[in-house]
Amino acid sequence: MIRIGMMIGDRYEILEKIGTGGMSDVYKAKCHKLNRYVAVKVLKQEFSENANFVSKFRTEAQAAAGLMHPNIVNVYDVGEEDDIYYIVMELVEGITLKKYIEKKARLSFKEAVSIAIQVSMGIEAAHNNHIIHRDIKPQNIIISRDGKVKVTDFGIAKAATSNTITSNVMGSVHYTSPEQARGGYSDEKSDIYSLGITMFEMLTGRVPFNGETTVAIAIKHIQEELPSPKEFVPEIPDSVEGIVIKCCQKSPDRRYQNMQELIADLKQSLMNPDENFVVQKEPDLNGGTRMITPRDMEQIKRRSAYQESRDYTEREDTMRLRSEAEEVYEDEGEGEDDDEYDYNPRMEHVTTFLALAGGVVICVIVIILAINVFGTQGEEDNPDNQSSQSATLEPPFVTGDDAKYVKMPVVSGKSVEEARNELIRYGLKSEVAYEESETVAVGVVIRANVAAGADVPEGSTVILTASKGVEVPEVLNLTYAEAYEKLTALGFAVTKETAYSADVGKDRVMAQIPSAETRVARGTNITITICLGKERVRVPKLLGLSEQDATITAIEAGLEIGEVSQVYSSEFEEGQICYQSYSEGSFVEPGISVDIKVSKGVQNVTYRCAASITAPTVEEAPDYVTGTEVEITLVADNGQVLLETKTSSFPQAANYYGITSPGGTITITYSVKTGGTTTRDPVTGEVIAIPGGTEKRSFTRRVDFIAE
Repeated sequence: MIRIGMMIGDRYEILEKIGTGGMSDVYKAKCHKLNRYVAVKVLKQEFSENANFVSKFRTEAQAAAGLMHPNIVNVYDVGEEDDIYYIVMELVEGITLKKYIEKKARLSFKEAVSIAIQVSMGIEAAHNNHIIHRDIKPQNIIISRDGKVKVTDFGIAKAATSNTITSNVMGSVHYTSPEQARGGYSDEKSDIYSLGITMFEMLTGRVPFNGETTVAIAIKHIQEELPSPKEFVPEIPDSVEGIVIKCCQKSPDRRYQNMQELIADLKQSLMNPDENFVVQKEPDLNGGTRMITPRDMEQIKRRSAYQESRDYTEREDTMRLRSEAEEVYEDEGEGEDDDEYDYNPRMEHVTTFLALAGGVVICVIVIILAINVFGTQGEEDNPDNQSSQSATLEPPFVTGDDAKYVKMPVVSGKSVEEARNELIRYGLKSEVAYEESETVAVGVVIRANVAAGADVPEGSTVILTASKGVEVPEVLNLTYAEAYEKLTALGFAVTKETAYSADVGKDRVMAQIPSAETRVARGTNITITICLGKERVRVPKLLGLSEQDATITAIEAGLEIGEVSQVYSSEFEEGQICYQSYSEGSFVEPGISVDIKVSKGVQNVTYRCAASITAPTVEEAPDYVTGTEVEITLVADNGQVLLETKTSSFPQAANYYGITSPGGTITITYSVKTGGTTTRDPVTGEVIAIPGGTEKRSFTRRVDFIAE
């Protein structure tokens, strides 16, 4: 169990938890041997108990530790202590590319290409050392505060995939290559595919393939053609579009063969973005879009079932899977077994689970076979059938006297890319014309010049008419009211969001999605972002914290620590912050430096007395007679008696050193003679004489000492 403040490996002090993932937790730590801050990634307990995974994790992490590159989060150390398995990595202050994309909605092509170049250089360094990442995605790419792009988790992905770790599958399947989705061999070109998907997301703000399950998404990677990023952002340059499409070819042989080729084209696209210099390899049997076969479907589902069952057997503490297996077991009516042989209950649950999974696969295969057998007949009987099942059928050919004919497939309602791919599969060519439509979504085929089901000579050209939607107007720098009125007048819905920016005026539109001049269907929702002004952060309370805690608190708030000085303070203990240049609760721009002062505790100050005591004045002692002897005492504030004497001459010197009080009090006492008086006895009436005498009187003076 990791605890804040504990020391692992006799050198790494755990300071705070900074992140968590499916396999591990990440902590900020200080390496006392090299006096630097590091990130310590600790395996979660369920994986630490898997000896096979731990072995591969250690081997791959040690291999990754040999990588040293500016665009890689470098691995410093790998260790184990009391069943805690950890790796020590470079600490990078920043955010993941995933969060960066979410924050900006989408990136400009120049920023996306610049990031891709840095990522490619990091991957290239790994490939040169025969290390394949296998899990390139925006979540594994970090952008530091100084703008440096770094790839993390090298080597860990291989250990995870080789042990069927399912906790991160949903996040990774959006970026997985077709060969990985099929469970086949993956190499350097698999990383290139994943990087292409990442570039697609940077440019458009979305992933190309989505679905409700991991199997559905994996099938799309294998089966569906990659949509052009220009469908979502038309202003993307042709060269950048070509690079993305080449990276994401289904066949590895049609992709870039190494990172060096990719980096060269990326750099070229920055200099000549509108040139079409990307060389696409000729299609081959493996490179084209292919339909998912029953065998592929069976293999994918078998891998999914295997993953779930392996998780079940290796992670007994996962009660959800155990409950599901027990429910299935009871539904099958096999909860009671009176056989007299020994058996393992856990393995029986797993066997039942796998049997059901196999049943699902068989059902899927039967459905596909049924479609293959009866689908063609159904389409011939109903030429206008809009079912997408036609995509799984082989093209029906009709032989004529002089030419070979095919049945025109249904293309209305499909996207342009889907329709053109369908026509290619039937041996037909296509041309596309666009017209405005308020009812059909942009990029969707409205009609074709050939009726569905008609006999068409093979090789003929079909004219497709597609919707080009309605052009989105420019609303940047308008107020919300102005933008809302302009968009709703054209029939668009409007969603308002807010963000900070130093580049746009307050209360003005700073971003719009989709962008201006993009064509979409009328009624499409347009998201506009209103500027709140310069981003400001709240200053936290630093007073009373230690210097280290104050530094961490300031950084977490988006601030920096400026000048640090030490002063004496009677209010704060030694080592505590007793002053901050910006008061708690005030709002400042992010990155502002806050000056702090650290208390040195109460100062031990000594004082000296250099007083010259003068004779009493008339105001102090109206009845004092010059030359009369007086008593003088000088007492410090702490009770220390510094002077006690009698004198009749003035001034009287009082010089003392090493006093611990800042001041004291002088008391002067003198005697006054009183004259005689008479009084009358109240009984006898006799006059009685009372002789005169002396009476003591005193006054005080305040004196301040001088600090030594």
